[in-house]
This record gives sequence, C-alpha cells and structure tokens, in this order.
Amino acid sequence: MDMLYFKLPFSDQILTTGENSDRNAVNFISFNGKETLNFFGNISTVKKEELIAEPLLSDQLSIPPINFEEESKQDYLQKLKQVIALINANHLAKLVISRRKKVPFEKLNLTESFLNLCQSYPNAFSYLFLKDGKSWIGAFSEVLGKFNKKTSEFETMSLAGTLPLHEEWTSKEIEEQKPVTDYIAKVLAHFSTEVQQSETYSHESGNIKHLRTDFKTVIDKNDLEQIISALHPTPAVCGIPKQFCEEAIQKFEKYPRNFYAGYIRYEDDETVQYFVNLRCAELFSNAALLYVGGGITADSSPENEWRETELKAEAIMKNLDFLN
Repeated sequence: MDMLYFKLPFSDQILTTGENSDRNAVNFISFNGKETLNFFGNISTVKKEELIAEPLLSDQLSIPPINFEEESKQDYLQKLKQVIALINANHLAKLVISRRKKVPFEKLNLTESFLNLCQSYPNAFSYLFLKDGKSWIGAFSEVLGKFNKKTSEFETMSLAGTLPLHEEWTSKEIEEQKPVTDYIAKVLAHFSTEVQQSETYSHESGNIKHLRTDFKTVIDKNDLEQIISALHPTPAVCGIPKQFCEEAIQKFEKYPRNFYAGYIRYEDDETVQYFVNLRCAELFSNAALLYVGGGITADSSPENEWRETELKAEAIMKNLDFLN
C-alpha cells in the first residue's frame, strides 16, 4: 500500500495523490541525491474527518521492527570534540553533524501524529508517506526554492542557528547562519544580476527559533533545476566548503541520512516548490527514528549542541500519538 498525505505551508487543506494519472506530483529526494521516491497522480483534498475515521496505525506497517542502538550522549559529545578539532584544523566556517534518536512504542497512530504536526506547524510543509517499504513523517518550514511559473520569480531563504524561544541570539548563532546566507547569495548571483536580500530576522518553529534571511529574484525557467542542484545541500544541512563537508559527514556519521536533510519537490499549475526535509522521522512497526542535527562551528559547545538536538527531536516527538 502506497500513500501520501501532505499539507502546504499556511494552508488548512490536507492533500493526497491518487486517481490514475501520469502526473509527477510530489518527489522525495535523499540527502545524497541517489534515491528519489515519486508520487504520481492528481492532487486532491481529503477531509480530516475521513482520516480520523480510518486511521493508519503502526501495526499495519509491513516494515519490520528495527534493532538499533542509538548513540549515547557521551559518545556524541566525544564525536563533537573531534568535529571541532577538524573545523579548527581546516578553518571551516561550519560543519553540520546529525544523530538519530530512537523512540520505541507498542503502537502509534500515524494519522493523528500527522494531523498533530499540521496543527503545531501551520507554516510548514507537513507530510506522512508509505511507499516501497519505507514510511516517513515530518514537518519543516525551510524553503529550498519556490518558482512562480507566470512571473519567473524565484524565492529561497537562509535558515540556520537554533535557540529556545526565550533565549537571545549570540555570536555563535549569527556566525553559524552567515555562511549559509553568503553561499546562497553567491549561487543566485550566477543566475541573476538583481537579487533582493532581506534583513536577517527570527523565524519561530514550534518550541525553537532560527535566524532567517530571504532572497528573491527573477530567473530563466530553464535554469530552475540547475539552481536547486547548486543550492543543495546548503551549508544549513551540510557545511561549507560543500564537498569537504560531505566527506566529513560520511566519516563522522556511521549511517546514511536517507531522506533526512534531502528535499521535497511539489509542483502545481502555478508554482514549483522545494522544501528541505528536516524535523522528520523514519517509521518502523516498533519505533521511530528521529533524525536531528546541528551546525557545528569553532565556537560550539558540545553540551549545548546536544541540548539543541534534544530540542529538535522534541519538535517531532511531542506530536507523536502513542497508543497503549
């Protein structure tokens, strides 16, 4: 059984793909770009009442139980010390390192979990899918790109740096977000001579906030996929320089990121939109694997970085609907 439910940012409508059609509606692209899950069909709305009446439960998944030992806090802190040493030795601006948090359960209401995410994050792209023996759920508001077919206007954003809502920004978060902003500005300058860049401001996402800078320009529609390819992975999910950081990620992370930190492509009659796939979890019949990460700089505190990943995990975990 293949299925996809999703919600676009700032919309109350729950959408799905269905009906016999060769329309390529939604694509999930993995972090390394080597795997793509395509959902074909006409896009239609589905009522929440219908979803609630026939919920998808974790024990209906054919995905086998996962046998997985998550990384301990001590191991994570030790790893980050090595990461910071690498950053200092190579004068890196930023390197993004992730971890996986295991959340075991007896039974999970996947439908209610998805609806909880939709309600908690109204400005996010939220989704739940089951396809080819894989199931993922997530909600995040970072736009990798948005293209208007009528005006050829292209929008993107630099989103990085994380703190609890009540804390004040420090130089660490500012220095973490700056290379993301600089990188995006440099990429766009190759495709357009006039790029509008906003001031940097706070972007709230549930229990945490990020620093955000918006970009807007007009591009040739034939350059769209090339721009997305150049932007992904941005320093916000990888680091800079890109190739060096991708190799470092493979060294320090002993597992594939799969669809975490990849992106989602959605196309309708008016726009083509690309969303970064963060705040997400891989679902199994007995547990969820929450993927979380953080931008590490020379000034990072391993203890604070651990706290940041716990906050990011909570953003998904608090919305999971566990059943006894």
